[in-house]
Amino acid sequence: MDSAIASITGATDMELASAGQRAGADRGDPQVSVREVSNDGTISVGVWECQPGGWPVVDRGDTEVATIISGAGIVTDADGTQHPLKAGSVITLAKGWSGRWDITETLRKVYVIVK
Repeated sequence: MDSAIASITGATDMELASAGQRAGADRGDPQVSVREVSNDGTISVGVWECQPGGWPVVDRGDTEVATIISGAGIVTDADGTQHPLKAGSVITLAKGWSGRWDITETLRKVYVIVK
């Protein structure tokens, strides 16, 4: 068993790798950058950043918990309930969730995704 501790020191300004435009984008040009810190095949931890834009999500395939560390946006549930995001927000998107992301100011988050 690996007992090493994955660490995200400096998540607010660490360098991220470009991953191109967010798949499924239907508004703006949401360019994504990411740095995965840990991935054991079941749990993935990292830092993700996206420029303004929007996209739908249908039947999410995993569960994500994220803390927003900069930027702003809105996540909207399929029923229309809106969840404003800003620095300090924590959001959980459960497996099977459907809705929409709309990034209004380049947004950076630390995420934990469980498959």
